[in-house]
Amino acid sequence: MWKQLLFILLITAGLLTAKDKPGAITADQLNQIRKSVQMDTYTRAMMHAVSGNSINKLAFNREAIQGLDFHFAHTIKTKGITNQKSSGRCWLFTALNTIRPRIIQKYNLKSFEFSENYLYFWDQFEKANLFLEAVIDSRKKPLKDREVEWLFKNPIGDGGVWNMMTDLVGKYGLVPREAMAESYNSNNTRGMQRLLRRKLREQGYSLRMLSKKGKSVKALRKGKIKMLSEVYRILVISLGEPPKTFVWRYEDKDGKLSALKEYTPLSFYAEFTEGTLQDYIQLMDDPSKEYYKLYEIKYDRNRYDGHNWTFVNIPSAEIKQFARKSVLADDPMYFSCDVGKQLNKEEGILALNQYDYASVFGVPFNMNKKERILTFDSGSSHGMALMGVDTTASGKISKWLLENSWGKKAGHEGYLIMTDEWFDAYMFRLVVRKKFVSQKVKNILKQKPVMLAPWDAMF
Repeated sequence: MWKQLLFILLITAGLLTAKDKPGAITADQLNQIRKSVQMDTYTRAMMHAVSGNSINKLAFNREAIQGLDFHFAHTIKTKGITNQKSSGRCWLFTALNTIRPRIIQKYNLKSFEFSENYLYFWDQFEKANLFLEAVIDSRKKPLKDREVEWLFKNPIGDGGVWNMMTDLVGKYGLVPREAMAESYNSNNTRGMQRLLRRKLREQGYSLRMLSKKGKSVKALRKGKIKMLSEVYRILVISLGEPPKTFVWRYEDKDGKLSALKEYTPLSFYAEFTEGTLQDYIQLMDDPSKEYYKLYEIKYDRNRYDGHNWTFVNIPSAEIKQFARKSVLADDPMYFSCDVGKQLNKEEGILALNQYDYASVFGVPFNMNKKERILTFDSGSSHGMALMGVDTTASGKISKWLLENSWGKKAGHEGYLIMTDEWFDAYMFRLVVRKKFVSQKVKNILKQKPVMLAPWDAMF
């Protein structure tokens, strides 16, 4: 022990150099590294070009998307492109966009959109309760416990997954966009999120101190109600108050106006969605985990009494078979992926190798999907609705169509086109109706799920 302390003191005092410390870069090593980069004509030209320009523009590989058109053999029809703006609510827009086309078709509407702000309000309120209850549940554990530490680092967020939408709708219903329009803070969530995190950490710490003083769980939950009242106040002021009842009517494509009718959010949900949100199965392709197993992610929900994200892990080749059946049946799907990888925002194209970084830098980038997950280089970052599929003359899938929620000006008129190879490399989650899935996969739902920690590399 005394040798380690002496070593630290010598380094601090500057009496021990990098030459004497194993692992530090020595002058000889640095000289060797410098010599490895030959400033030849190509390297010098690339240095001048890259240092003054966007790397993506210089790495763009036209050959990777040559022959890729914007036509599809089968596309699910819908109306209007949604816009989540500066928020992490892609999961909510995506989930609602998967049920929107059926309503447009059934009622012959020009366009239609649910109120994302309405569900976002209840999402934030329920997540606040989930955090405070998790604090109560873990009150006996030390603050340095990994789970407690994770809770206080992540008390609330605006991200989510499919099951969070279904849990919210089952309790709070749905309303059309006109019944609760977007607010500045639903479109720009960062400021409100920052304040909610601060308040919840304060409240969570207070609950732990009350527990330390011997207060019962009953007393803690009584105090929690006052805390949730503060959260509710912040949400009302930031987002508006969600309606208990509202009146609404619609005009169809033929100009026919429906009768003005009063709804509650739950009666609107029951009438317009026909209660079909439980008939889905959640799939993932995560090669870092064993396939053909059922998994559950702790705290990956918004309601304390809700359902964690629970998924069947299978290879993407099988997932694509189910996805193709669903598209051909005009049934949209919730799809999420690592959208930032090889994305051409201007053209709206997701294709492997359309940015050739290896040629620009002369350095290979060789990790596979499993390695990218395990090293935190890749994960599910964005949700979109899967709406179309295209095939070659031989019947092989060539590309897919994704309805995005970045507005109509983003990508290809609001859509992204994804090659089949990109699907394999960067697709992670798909939610599809059970009727399109094999019996083998359905049987996996009978397994006891493997519980994953919320800090798992994939999530």
